Amino acid sequence: MRKRYFLTRILSVLSLFAVAVPTVSFGNSATPKPLSEEQKILHVLNRITYGPRPGDVERVKAMGLQKFIEQQLNPAAIDDAAADNRVKHLEVFNMSTSEVFAKYPNPGALLRQLEGGRQAQANARNRNTTAMQTPEQDQAMSEAEQRERRAKLQEYYRKYDLRPAGQLMPQIASNRVLRAAYSDRQLQEVMVDFWQNHFNVFAGKAAVRWYIPSYERDVLRKNALGNFKDLLVGTAQHPAMLFYLDNFESVSPSGQTNVSGNNRLQQAIRSGSLTPRMREQIKQRQGLSDAELDQRIKQMQTQQQAQQRQRRGLNENYARELMELHTLGVDSGYTQKDIVEVARAFTGWTIADPRGYRRAAAAMIDGTEEQRLNRLQRQMGIPDDVESGEFYFNERWHDKEPKTVLGNRVNEGGIEDGLKVIDILVSHPATAKFIARKLAVKFVNDRPSEAMVKRVADEFMKTRGDIRSTLRALFSDKEFFAPENYRAKIKTPFELAISSIRALGGNTNAGPAFVAMLNKLGEVPYGYQAPTGYPDTAEDWVNTGALLERLNYAVAIASNRIPGTRVDLRAYSASDKHQILDRAIDGILSGEISAATRSSLLKQIDQPLPEVKPGNETDESISGDTNMRQPGQQGGNMNRQARLLAPSGNADVFKVVSLVIGTPEFQRQ
Repeated sequence: MRKRYFLTRILSVLSLFAVAVPTVSFGNSATPKPLSEEQKILHVLNRITYGPRPGDVERVKAMGLQKFIEQQLNPAAIDDAAADNRVKHLEVFNMSTSEVFAKYPNPGALLRQLEGGRQAQANARNRNTTAMQTPEQDQAMSEAEQRERRAKLQEYYRKYDLRPAGQLMPQIASNRVLRAAYSDRQLQEVMVDFWQNHFNVFAGKAAVRWYIPSYERDVLRKNALGNFKDLLVGTAQHPAMLFYLDNFESVSPSGQTNVSGNNRLQQAIRSGSLTPRMREQIKQRQGLSDAELDQRIKQMQTQQQAQQRQRRGLNENYARELMELHTLGVDSGYTQKDIVEVARAFTGWTIADPRGYRRAAAAMIDGTEEQRLNRLQRQMGIPDDVESGEFYFNERWHDKEPKTVLGNRVNEGGIEDGLKVIDILVSHPATAKFIARKLAVKFVNDRPSEAMVKRVADEFMKTRGDIRSTLRALFSDKEFFAPENYRAKIKTPFELAISSIRALGGNTNAGPAFVAMLNKLGEVPYGYQAPTGYPDTAEDWVNTGALLERLNYAVAIASNRIPGTRVDLRAYSASDKHQILDRAIDGILSGEISAATRSSLLKQIDQPLPEVKPGNETDESISGDTNMRQPGQQGGNMNRQARLLAPSGNADVFKVVSLVIGTPEFQRQ
């Protein structure tokens, strides 16, 4: 009986949330009234920022709406010291990738140096399909061996002041949350999110997470409002993308796959034809005993066998996604032959020391032993002037024959072949239309008109991919402020979470508990495995299970149950629940609410909120459609259940605020 009551209460509350499913008809027969000036301000604040904070409407009104939009289009002129101060403790964003590899080495890289050949073979087996190996992953080892392994690792972490790689993603997610919530460069942050999903990489794939800090800092945020070509070149050359889509291993079938040089001495070692004179030379030069030399030879031969098992060749992953997802879009006239030709053009675009093994080795080598470190670097095939985790072009891997892409001859030679392909794609009309449509879906509605898409695409073509000019054309288009587009888009989970903090004037440290709530909602940064990135339309985010998680989040934030996140709701306090409701509607929704929503709220404010079970404990009969991106599908070691605090604050107030956050008027933007 109690369970039935519990289900009834949840379904009753969800009925309020359920109306958040968009029912807007983009061709309404009745002529809607034009937006008022205040509605236009709210529209802009909900679309080009992560939602209004208390007082933002008045500030924009005083500044002037067009001046505010222009200010946001030029983020470099906006002082963002407050947001910078919020994230200054996130040290990975102040490091190069090489430094991140050195400070946050993965256990697999350390074990490669500690254990030699056996770990090298294990890493070879798991080269592309798993995250870098941890001690627990080698099931063939006994418990005693695993304990010994862990002890070795712990000793090196202490000795060299290293940090666990598990601390990378919490810093990455916190940086995104804090900048989204507190940056005054709001449009820039919205566009960082847009481009991160457009040029998606998945943090759960092997070494990708080590590359994300520089990917976001040096490519996405730097070029978010710049030129599309710069953004495309930056992503194409960045190790995060090269690793995620495997292009760092793409080699011309006729190319040389041994990057270490294969000099005569190394050939002799690997083939087993080392002469006594060669042995003596190596022993003297490297200070090795016979036993140590034999062990070194065995390791090199094992590595060669592992490399032979890894059949290097042409990889089409990046070429396919470059055309389908990054530029032209599907059904834009390219063929499988074009994909192959583009893949050939990008052979040799690779990464120095892609898994950070050199940096792990460097941590264990005395700084005075320069010769030994340089020798180790050459053995791993890393150019002397390139740091671990950096892009470099390997001429020997490149396909030197002419290519033809979309009817254009590509024969510039070397790295210029790939750059010529990028020029072809950026200047193609299909790219302009594809980018214009995605921007229109992001900022206008889920089904933008062809006429508006064409107008925005024309600006993209005219300015040769200038993102700022393209956005300016979109924001000044007559359809942007059309009344049928007002509150016509459903917020993504990330937008909902951030807009709630901003609307309530909340203070968060964006710690593990808040990130865990994002995980439950279904949208952790860099947590989407497919190259498409997270979707941006209502049909992907609205179902019963998703609405239940949104209700859970609304209650959690309003009742101060999320550790590290606090909201002060005293401004909504009153002696009467109806007055509390009126104040919450005024403060959170700027007084805008439909009669139907108000009626639903009035029915709920006298009823207790159900205690919604967190995460995977939810009754499956309520979850309904599971097309919503659930935490368990995201990977990347981010699937943890949030541990909530006991509710605090005035129960009547936080109940009303929870319900208001759940209204269609807040769930939409």
